[in-house]
Amino acid sequence: MLFKTNLRGLYFLCLLLSIIYSSTSAQNSIKPKIQGANIYAGIEVGSKGVKMSMIEITGSGIKNGNFRIIKDTSVNTDFISFTKESFTKTLNGLTGLFNTAYNNYQIPSERIFTVFSSGVKVVAERENKSQWINNMADSFRKAINESSRIMNPIEVIDEAKLSHLGIVPVAKRYTTFLIDIGSGNTKGGYFPSGNTKDFKLFQLTWGTKSISNATEKRLDEDKSLDNFNKQMNRVLSGPAEEEITYAVNVSDAYNMSDNIAFSGGIAWATATLIFPELAENPVIPITYDDVVKFNQRIYRDYASLSDSAIVRNITDNNIDKKQISATVKQVNKVFDQRALLSGTGLLLKIMRQFEGVYEKKQFYFVKNGQVGWISAFVNQSLSE
Repeated sequence: MLFKTNLRGLYFLCLLLSIIYSSTSAQNSIKPKIQGANIYAGIEVGSKGVKMSMIEITGSGIKNGNFRIIKDTSVNTDFISFTKESFTKTLNGLTGLFNTAYNNYQIPSERIFTVFSSGVKVVAERENKSQWINNMADSFRKAINESSRIMNPIEVIDEAKLSHLGIVPVAKRYTTFLIDIGSGNTKGGYFPSGNTKDFKLFQLTWGTKSISNATEKRLDEDKSLDNFNKQMNRVLSGPAEEEITYAVNVSDAYNMSDNIAFSGGIAWATATLIFPELAENPVIPITYDDVVKFNQRIYRDYASLSDSAIVRNITDNNIDKKQISATVKQVNKVFDQRALLSGTGLLLKIMRQFEGVYEKKQFYFVKNGQVGWISAFVNQSLSE
């Protein structure tokens, strides 16, 4: 397998995922016992929700990246819908998570980092909604009474580079092209020159949620699944495909990379539902044909993806069926049928660019890496 499961960075990301994709609010969580004063929090306003990671710097500390996870949680708010309701939910979620870190866990304000994801920035700029970001930041500063708090969108290249460093092991660092499919955008890249200073950025203004949103706008009065699938394919075959083809070509990733690794929510969901028996594996080798068949299964036999249906088809009694059921329920709570169609449709458009006639790349789905950059951002900020 490409990735070793005992890598500190990947193990860290595995811990992150199990709660990041739940919709349980921080206010309702049980507070663990915390020892030591070196606790820090990172809170991100993403396209789909607000996420918080809390870490404790341990041992030799920041320089060697020694830390343990204290808490990870999220609130689903769909900020990039840019409605009054989503704005209010996002502000409440953001303020609630900050107050949880500050009041419940007594983390000093200067140790709580707040950012907008690059996906929020990309979608806001495309839809001329950048003022919503400014308004959210101003409203949050007022809510917590911190007029000077820094709260900016993280740049795409910084997010992509941090993700690569956190997910890909050193042994495969210079032969792997990482693609992180988020809700609002897609970003990634690789290191073309054998060092971590030079990073070739790959980015798209499309993500799982933005594909779905663009499709919904085309439905008119016919809200059926058939029409959704038809209109989604038109979105994917139009502006999205043009952008994908161009971005892959200019990246030169086909020539420079042996391995194509996908992270993000849709990679986690797809890998989990195709190979539920490999729930413990953080990285899953996968093929283009696997995803084609899965996409058709979502459309034609969605009932087979329920937790009860999946567990019923597992014959190995040595597999923890309760754990698989819980994980599949978690996936289905985050991704409904249309979100799965949108995400896998985008995956296929990107993967197709690497299905060469003379050379086929090895695809991997990293199930646990899509928000690893948050804690890496906190760690990097502490080092400065």
